Amino acid sequence: MMYGLLGERLGHSFSPAIHRQLGDYDYRLVELAPEEVGPFLQSGDFRGLNVTVPYKKTVMAYCQQLSPAAQRIGSVNTIVRREDGTLYGDNTDYDGFLYMLRQSGAEIAGKKALVLGSGGASLTVRTVLADLGAREIVIISRSGPNNYENLHLHRDAQIIVNATPVGMYPNNGTVLLDLDQFPDCLGVFDLIYNPAMTQLLLDAQDRGLIWANGLGMLVAQAKAAAERFLGTSIPDGRVEEITARMEKETRNLLLIGMPGCGKTTVGQLLSQRLGRTLVDLDEAVEQEAGCTIPQLFQQEGEEGFRAREHEALCRTGKQSGLVIACGGGIVTRPENRAPMRQNSTVIYLRRDLERLPLAGRPLSQSVGPEELYRRRAPLYEGLAHLTVDNNGTPEETVEEIIRRLEL
Repeated sequence: MMYGLLGERLGHSFSPAIHRQLGDYDYRLVELAPEEVGPFLQSGDFRGLNVTVPYKKTVMAYCQQLSPAAQRIGSVNTIVRREDGTLYGDNTDYDGFLYMLRQSGAEIAGKKALVLGSGGASLTVRTVLADLGAREIVIISRSGPNNYENLHLHRDAQIIVNATPVGMYPNNGTVLLDLDQFPDCLGVFDLIYNPAMTQLLLDAQDRGLIWANGLGMLVAQAKAAAERFLGTSIPDGRVEEITARMEKETRNLLLIGMPGCGKTTVGQLLSQRLGRTLVDLDEAVEQEAGCTIPQLFQQEGEEGFRAREHEALCRTGKQSGLVIACGGGIVTRPENRAPMRQNSTVIYLRRDLERLPLAGRPLSQSVGPEELYRRRAPLYEGLAHLTVDNNGTPEETVEEIIRRLEL
């Protein structure tokens, strides 16, 4: 192994894909238990490492020299093995978080900031915030003097940064605080990048706040680490380019629209065209229930079906890089909106009413497509990142999606 990422649980990591685009070198995931870290660092066959939670402080004891940034911050996320075999510890998370804030357009000078978490990532965050002139920086931890029980003391916070793993895959949807507690908040930043939109960021987006996830930070710190590994400079433009590509590759394509609008057919073609796995949520519900959806409506009613549909959406929506075909009524339940948006580009397939079939569709038969459309069209439009007419051939619709999303 030449280079890699050291951590305890790394199944969610995008780092290998990013480093493949930064340099022509072998980059692997190194999952180790705490007792294995020391022996690996002392005898491991590597030229350079990135380090993630929970080992950013642990590895410092094994580095013979630390960069000024690592000394100041008090954590290491990049290790280079020098020619004499000794380990040099650096911190490129600083570069990454600085990039995140600047790309978002956030103004930090003179602002009060809350940093959630007191671990290695928090150390980096507070250093960058201080360097950018934050008026006050408050660290929130579970047991410290400033904690989640006395957040009311900091209602005037203007910047909030999540430097904890709360909300990270696979525990999507969890959140540490309610943004309604902070009426002066201007920007919310989450170091998590999987899911793309944590519940904290969804809440920020709903309130019209400046927000950013951790993907740009991850790519920017990886670029800085690659420069340390290779001893060369990499153009700054590569960060934006790789971030955009990773967003496209990892976001699910989630299809919504009226019953019979062609979501399954278009989904199948998109899956084949892009080499992605297709998940049809109606089929997932039928498989779980052991019966067809019309039978499920008869046995459990619409409420039973919607509960099963929500569970299937939560399981599927937290994954990455899928094509997901949803049932027509999934948009009617508010609890479905966050799992639809957290990791997906939502695509509304719009089809003329006279083209919509009724057979085998319980609600279309009982209510009628005109009334269903009147109720649901505003919901489809409100959730969609992209709206595409599906009145031509499915192949034409697929090509339109690919063209407009630049896939």
